[in-house]
Amino acid sequence: MDLVARIAQQFTDSAQTKLASLEFMAEPIAAAIEAMTHSLMANGKILSCGNGGSAADAQHFAAELLNRFEMERPPLAGIALTTDSSTLTSIANDYDFTQIFSKQVRALGQPGDVLLAISTSGNSANVIEAIHAAHEREMRVVALTGKGGGQMADLLGPDDIHLCVPSDRTARIQEVHLITLHCLCDGIDCLFLGVEE
Repeated sequence: MDLVARIAQQFTDSAQTKLASLEFMAEPIAAAIEAMTHSLMANGKILSCGNGGSAADAQHFAAELLNRFEMERPPLAGIALTTDSSTLTSIANDYDFTQIFSKQVRALGQPGDVLLAISTSGNSANVIEAIHAAHEREMRVVALTGKGGGQMADLLGPDDIHLCVPSDRTARIQEVHLITLHCLCDGIDCLFLGVEE
């Protein structure tokens, strides 16, 4: 096996997927930046959730909001619903794993907040339940998916935003998710701070 050739192919595939995604995702990413910034400037917050690598992405995004991304600015209200092991395990044990995010959304979410719902397949049952809960709480949803968006694509309302990576490979989808999150952070910072360029 030629490992160097396999590594080169991974890099090439990743770069090609990112460039192909730009055409489909730039406008909805811009819309998501505006929606999130509007919420934050109105004293709202962004709740984020996902499973596995998407849980790590939800936490990464919340950390960038609460602390900083690349510019100095006041801390912004971002909460990852994936981090409290006592809450997650009590809900999963007492009720059902599919409710681990939705119960938190119902408790913490307010009208005008935004839910960042992350699922590479668009079919994560607990993320789907979180979307239902967000709609009950009059929150906007930004869905970050791939593989055509799965079941999540059918749940989104006219005010929601779908950021769907045009790929069926989980690794490539996750790589585009990461740059998408960085675009969101950068755009929020620019709008929040009034950066012109």
